[in-house]
Amino acid sequence: MPEQITISAETWDLLNTPSTATLTTVLAKKGLWNTFLTGVQPLAAGQRMAGRAFTLRYIPSREDLDTSLKFDNLTDPQRLAIEKVGPGEILVIDARGDERGGTMGAILATRMQVRGAAGVVTDGAFRDSPVIAQCGMPAYARSAHAATNKTIHHPCDFQLPIACAGVAVYPGDVLIGDDEGVVVIPPHLAEEVAREAAAQEHREDFIIDKIRGGASLVGTYPMDERTQAEYEQTLRDQ
Repeated sequence: MPEQITISAETWDLLNTPSTATLTTVLAKKGLWNTFLTGVQPLAAGQRMAGRAFTLRYIPSREDLDTSLKFDNLTDPQRLAIEKVGPGEILVIDARGDERGGTMGAILATRMQVRGAAGVVTDGAFRDSPVIAQCGMPAYARSAHAATNKTIHHPCDFQLPIACAGVAVYPGDVLIGDDEGVVVIPPHLAEEVAREAAAQEHREDFIIDKIRGGASLVGTYPMDERTQAEYEQTLRDQ
């Protein structure tokens, strides 16, 4: 498992600026193509999520273990994980993409929020999703489902590498979420990705302004020498 790497406040500030689309482009340029959680959407629009991954893995439930619907707060990996998620961390639940039951509900989400969690993500479903959507903590899922987790899922372990929506997620990975979805950034790349993404976003704002003003794609996107010189002059002026 990768070593825990400290990320500066400046880097977090920079990461909170670019879109997940920009971040995925920067990561692709570094050879990391599979970083976006396909199909995972925010429960509420207009929220920004940033934090470190705290992972939880589910396997399929089995009737002799799970259909009693008993929840032991002292032994159940889901409950143990909820009580360990700390400030700035995001609970990432590997539900194998199975949406036939909720992975957690409003009470557990509220407990995480009180503990300072930065969000919760699953490639499955949430139950009580309207309540979770209104609680103010960013939450991302494929869908909603009213059934409790153990009808489909068996909490297996936490703080180990998982797959979420087809993306490898290691404990401590950086997750950024916006209205489009969630991107996973290896922590050792966080600072350089943050700086490059912020710079790319600034360039793209300049390009969009040019396009809105009637400029052709030719020479503008990508920029030719003349447009590049104009952009650099804009940087100096600012």
